[in-house]
Amino acid sequence: MSDLSPSSPPPGAAGPGAPPQPDDRQIAALERHGCAACGARAVWNPGRQGLICEYCGTESPYEIDMAGEIHELDLVRALREIPESLRGWQTETQTVKCRSCHAVSVFAAGRVGQNCEFCGSPELVDYEELKSPLRPQSLMPFQVDKAKVRRLIKGFYASKWLAPGALRKSAAIENVRGVYIPYWTFDARVDCPWTADSGTYYYTTETYRDSDGTTKQRQVRHTRWRPASGRVREFFDDEPVPGTQGVDPKLLRQIEPFPNQELVAYDTAYLSGFIVEHYQVVLLDAARQARSSIESKLRRLCGSEVPGDTHRNLVINPTYRDQTFKHILVPVWLLSYNFKGTSYQVLANGFTGALAGRYPKSRWKIFFLVLFAALALGAFALFAG
Repeated sequence: MSDLSPSSPPPGAAGPGAPPQPDDRQIAALERHGCAACGARAVWNPGRQGLICEYCGTESPYEIDMAGEIHELDLVRALREIPESLRGWQTETQTVKCRSCHAVSVFAAGRVGQNCEFCGSPELVDYEELKSPLRPQSLMPFQVDKAKVRRLIKGFYASKWLAPGALRKSAAIENVRGVYIPYWTFDARVDCPWTADSGTYYYTTETYRDSDGTTKQRQVRHTRWRPASGRVREFFDDEPVPGTQGVDPKLLRQIEPFPNQELVAYDTAYLSGFIVEHYQVVLLDAARQARSSIESKLRRLCGSEVPGDTHRNLVINPTYRDQTFKHILVPVWLLSYNFKGTSYQVLANGFTGALAGRYPKSRWKIFFLVLFAALALGAFALFAG
């Protein structure tokens, strides 16, 4: 039996310790869009950029408002009170939370998967929110289709010499899932006065004796310090903060950026056939993360403005205005699988195709690599001798 297994078992195969599930069907989209020809489910097709019937291939006549506007929302006002018009998913939904990785997913009401799409755990439980979620204002539709992602993942494993050979042949690659990941983006105009000590290098000649007692000379560097000040004015546009806990944040950073100029107004048609993760980083915490990231960039900008060769004691005093934000969904292809009891993820940017992932390493290949290195080192030492 192969040690490689997909995170999601076949329908009906509940894992040990799994709570009772409403049914054994696969996870549904956020809203069901029916085929006008046969009545089956129509899902968003990245290749054809439309709703296509899974059964008969008919294109759905559902129209998407391509002219829908994308609005930046006032951050200060939102932190005080989110209007009810911006809450909810515009359709009846069911929300479940994974007890293992704590990812929260949003599905069509009455339908829920057997396993978490993010880590493979069977322990999904109903999740009741204290408040209705803030609805995304915009999203980035999938452009890369599943067939291309499978080829990319196979190529990824083929390029990893230490990966077990079973990974290239495994059927686990067929279990790649399309997921919409929540992001927050923040805009702000910043006026930032700064003060620092500016340092200029100068050199003097020093006479010394080496270990043999010989008198020699060398150049010694010194720093002359003087006060400096200035001001940086900068506009930060779409500072991104992931709202997910379901995917590895380091892998997610590797497949960024998601081109925000390609965002479209929120429409449930784009979500048909895909999983949607509900944000786990709330607006207040996301705003704090964005502020921290912006201030790190401000320190670098201000530091580059200090005259001289170096600086110290840099102090910045930023003032923020025109602070706005967006809650968006970005497309990610996700492959989760278990290998010898360890979970692994591979992510692909659903718009650009950028890919990142973790993979198991073959002990036999590592052994032979170490052996080869030892033999090569021994041969080198022999010839050198």
